[in-house]
Amino acid sequence: MRGITLIGAPTDVGASVLGASMGPEALRIAGIAQALRARDMKVFDYGNLLGPGNPQAPAEGGFRHLDEVTAWNRALFAATLDTLSAGRLPLMMGGDHCLAIGSISAVAQHCRARQQRLKVLWFDAHADSNTPASSPSGNLHGMPVACLLGHGPEQLTHLADTSPVLAPREVTMIGIRSVDPAERQFVNEHGIDVYDMRTIDEMGMRAVMQSALADVDAGTHLHVSFDMDFLDPGVAPGVGTPVRGGPTYRETQLCMEMLADCGALASVDLVELNPALDIRNQTAELAVELLESLFGKSTLMREKR
Repeated sequence: MRGITLIGAPTDVGASVLGASMGPEALRIAGIAQALRARDMKVFDYGNLLGPGNPQAPAEGGFRHLDEVTAWNRALFAATLDTLSAGRLPLMMGGDHCLAIGSISAVAQHCRARQQRLKVLWFDAHADSNTPASSPSGNLHGMPVACLLGHGPEQLTHLADTSPVLAPREVTMIGIRSVDPAERQFVNEHGIDVYDMRTIDEMGMRAVMQSALADVDAGTHLHVSFDMDFLDPGVAPGVGTPVRGGPTYRETQLCMEMLADCGALASVDLVELNPALDIRNQTAELAVELLESLFGKSTLMREKR
């Protein structure tokens, strides 16, 4: 049996819309632990991390809630590193996407200590690559990629033992369709691989995933950072920053099955689930279905070859 630890991070301090703080409990209500145990996973629920509340304050120095975001990410960094050190797969249940700074910083430090190659797949409608100079709002859930690449406040760029945490070649973005001009410039200048929605439309999801996973092998630590607004809001309404024109249910399930097939999955973020904006918890239930596919549930009837 494969060991997995659920880590709840109930906060929306990095977001512009309240509600993502209820995400972990919505996933539990939707039966996440039971579903993964049915996939022959040995599941341990770490419970919810503790951290400061959301002061709903205006931006200061280009950031909203920097101290609170830092506290949450430090707590998540420690919990993720402990889980990896114990030989278990951490599944962070957010919470908003600023939390990926803490989880991925821990994953990167873990990989460096073991001289293991890291690959991060960033499934999102947004590039999350704003900097303090370019962010129109100061919301830190729009800055995690930039922070992980070393562009951000020191308390977030130096959570791990080295900075930057990631090199641009270690990140691949999928599903992008809402990008600020400064973010576009940042992504292009850093040479980050991006499969935006036009690319998905032109190539098809299967070809996109084959290309994104082409350099992943048995020695790779694959981290999936999955924002629920990756999906079209007609499928997943319970998100704080919906963007029309996203992948369908079937396209997204194909992504999950192909990730499971590659055999390299070693850590996961599931973020930006907002029950306050959901309809009868259907987005949380959808998230659980996708996680089942990510961990091996397949719709394939024929024998795999």
